[in-house]
Amino acid sequence: MPQDPTERRVVVTGVPRRTLPPARLRSRGRHPQVPGHHGPRVEIDEQTTLGHTYVRSLMRSQLRAACSTFAVLILLVGPLPLVFAAMPDGAALEWAVLGFCLYPPLVLLARWYVRRAERNEKDLVRLVEDR
Repeated sequence: MPQDPTERRVVVTGVPRRTLPPARLRSRGRHPQVPGHHGPRVEIDEQTTLGHTYVRSLMRSQLRAACSTFAVLILLVGPLPLVFAAMPDGAALEWAVLGFCLYPPLVLLARWYVRRAERNEKDLVRLVEDR
């Protein structure tokens, strides 16, 4: 089909319109129909001040978990050289402590940290997804 040469394509630009949430979410009333209302996901994606606050909150909670884990690690491993120096002939005990007694607390500490970090991330996801 030949097109009329007088017809021109027109490029229309403007502010993107906000799309409506899926019908199942709208029916539950989770997304109020308030003009200008944006959810946390939009705030984070658009890097607004509120989105920055959400991300900073996550980073602070992750840093708090990391610092507490590091403090426990220092308290667990830090005194060992002093204890070993106080024992004049305890080479066998040193190897037993370093080889067998130190690893279970380290594994438990690492497990606690990973669970804490995942829980912090899940809390942010729940907040963003409004669940």
